[in-house]
Amino acid sequence: MTARLPDSYFERMYAGADDPWQLSTRWYEERKYAITLALLPGRRYRHAFEPGCSVGTLTDRLAQRCDRITAVDVADAAIRAADARLRESGRRDGVTLSRGSLDEPWPDGPFDLLVLSEIAYYLSADTLAEVLRRECPRLLPGATVIAAHWRHPVPDYPLTGDAAHAVIAGTPGLAPLACYRDDDVVIEVFDTGDGRSVAAREQVPGVPERPCG
Repeated sequence: MTARLPDSYFERMYAGADDPWQLSTRWYEERKYAITLALLPGRRYRHAFEPGCSVGTLTDRLAQRCDRITAVDVADAAIRAADARLRESGRRDGVTLSRGSLDEPWPDGPFDLLVLSEIAYYLSADTLAEVLRRECPRLLPGATVIAAHWRHPVPDYPLTGDAAHAVIAGTPGLAPLACYRDDDVVIEVFDTGDGRSVAAREQVPGVPERPCG
């Protein structure tokens, strides 16, 4: 099995349609994005990294919660569409767009948010694990990692969403925070800190102290 789907696969997808996965029109996608954003434990982030940004539908929403975003995609058509979307919404200034892939060395951060939305299952399990073990230690202490993936098998993809999440969850240094799962999608949140809940971080009365060890 190859390390990941080739760039030509995505170039063909965008050659056939401006928004091949209907990310900007399907209620399924809008709902998924709403759940993803609701699960983020931080009110605001300084610098997010979003590999596989596609046409920028989620990028545009993230820009309302992030001071800066670095977003990459392997398809030039996707980058152009994301650029147009962000300019139309007035959020282009805070977003750096460029061509790139998840398995390449990540751009300079430092990042306090990593968004893996419908991207991890394009890599083989070994490649995904290698990338995350190499790059996640570069995230800031206490950074949030959020992953959201389609759960149904896709013959072209090296992994299912569940298999991709098993690899992500096994990455050293990531503590689980929250999870949403239904028949179609799994969304999980991790951090590079101690995994405290939102209420514990805000010292809401009644939240017990996490025992040491």
